[in-house]
Amino acid sequence: MATVKEIAAWLGVEASAELGNREIARVGAISGAGVDTLVFATDERTLLEALASEAGAILTSEALASETFAEEHRARDARVILVRTPRTAFAQVYARYFAEPPKGGVHPSAIVDPAARLGAACEIGAGAYVGAQVELGDHCVLGPRVVVYSGTTLGRRVKVQAGAVLGSAGFGYAHTAEGYVEFPQIGTLLIGDDVEIGANTTIDRGALGETRIGKGTKIDNLVHIAHNCVIGEDVMIAAQTGMAGSCVIGVGAILAGQVGLGERVKIGPGVILGAQTGVPSYKRVEGAGVVFWGTPPQPIREYLQDVAAFRARRRKK
Repeated sequence: MATVKEIAAWLGVEASAELGNREIARVGAISGAGVDTLVFATDERTLLEALASEAGAILTSEALASETFAEEHRARDARVILVRTPRTAFAQVYARYFAEPPKGGVHPSAIVDPAARLGAACEIGAGAYVGAQVELGDHCVLGPRVVVYSGTTLGRRVKVQAGAVLGSAGFGYAHTAEGYVEFPQIGTLLIGDDVEIGANTTIDRGALGETRIGKGTKIDNLVHIAHNCVIGEDVMIAAQTGMAGSCVIGVGAILAGQVGLGERVKIGPGVILGAQTGVPSYKRVEGAGVVFWGTPPQPIREYLQDVAAFRARRRKK
């Protein structure tokens, strides 16, 4: 719990003296918000909804507030706290004042190999498995039925949701006249600090070397990362994305849902791959801040121009 004044001060902004001592006990959606609830608004519709609600405090931007109150021809509501990016500020306040810290401890049904090393205040959920030569940094959280195979190292504050599998054997085979023989999958997996991994995501260990996930990277549910991939720091990977072995993803890249990467693809820093983009094996995509779409990927403006031209040709037939 914190007062409106305390929250505003922590964000480095000002709050109305009239409501400075109001206590905020939770953050939440505008619908159902009470006088103890902090909400946020990023557009005129949601700001008007927030103003009409019983919310105790409202995070919004200066530009939006000025425009909205000018159109409504009324005095500015004392509950409004002006910040640069309301959604981000809302998330920061939640993390600072209301998020529950890891409780620590191992569920009785979990299996932790005696050779594993757990940092301080780690939390291991029901039915989870932690193998030998696994290292967990301080304050890691493994959800129910997470599997962490031998040779996997997690940094500090790593969060893994239910059913994820870390350090599994990669998909690698050599072809012989008698059939396929498994290529050795004896490498390691290194996951940096503050990484979050979604439910039922799988990350393979290296075949002979290392698979690496950079610090601060966030991985959604149902993602597959194959052996020897190197993911940079602060990368965002959305659901159902899959990548073959030895891909390299640059710092701050964003991969939207159902993106598919062939083997040894290189995605440059800051590149944004739109939903269902496909990158063939051995290709490189560069352009920080550029949105790419399609298979093979093109800058979105070029992609849409090609789509428009294709549709125009079809209409002429």
